[in-house]
Formats: sequence, C-alpha cells, structure tokens
Amino acid sequence: MEKFEILEHISDLKIRVFGKTKKELFENAMLGMFEAARYEKSVDVKHRQEKVKVKIKSFDLPSLLVDFLSEILYLVETKKLVFEKINFKKFTETAIEAELIGKPLKRMGVHIKGVTYHGLEILRKNDIWQATILFDI
Repeated sequence: MEKFEILEHISDLKIRVFGKTKKELFENAMLGMFEAARYEKSVDVKHRQEKVKVKIKSFDLPSLLVDFLSEILYLVETKKLVFEKINFKKFTETAIEAELIGKPLKRMGVHIKGVTYHGLEILRKNDIWQATILFDI
C-alpha cells in the first residue's frame, strides 16, 4: 500500500493519503505534505534527531487533521525542523498527544501558507483509511 499520492491542482498542492489506521493516516499526511512541498531534512550526521511534543484538540476528525497539519507547519516555520516520525501517546477522534521526531530543515521547496478545508475528505474504503487534503501555497 502506498502512503500517499500527489494530485494535480492548478494553483495549490493536493495530496491523497492512505493508512491502515487513523494514526497511520495522520503520519502519512505529514510525510505527504513534506514530500509535495519538497521540504528536505538535513542528512548531516552531526544533526541528531530532535523531539517536539504536541497536544491538539478539535471537535471532529477532519478538523483534527487540519489542526494537526497546521501545527506541524507552525513548527517547521518556528523550529526549522522536518519531522519524519510520530509517536502517538493519545489519539482519539478529537485529540492528539504525540511526540514528533525530526531533523533540521535543509531546504523548503514550496512555502505552504495553510491547510484548507476545501475538498477535505476522510473515509474508509476496503479497510483502508484515506484522506484528500488541499494546501494553500
């Protein structure tokens, strides 16, 4: 099963992500966002992995996904990190507590302004979760 695919869009970035679980779906959404925007992490061995804890609350699963990805974009901007792994401590339909593991940002390809609700869709199809997400650039 592929983790994500980058979809064509005239003016923004659009991805479809997949996961066997909702946790995997959220992690693959993060990875797909970084890949679509061509964010590169440092591969310098001097740069150790850095960990950042996040707590996010929202009122439903689609809003939680938007808020989660928006928080990650904020952390990319402020901490200059690209995350490659998530250790979920808590995951419900309305809340996440997790530790993000990443490395320093080497290069930002496309600047993502935000995660949109436009066309946002999360569904389960043939025992696979999938989401379609549009990013404003």
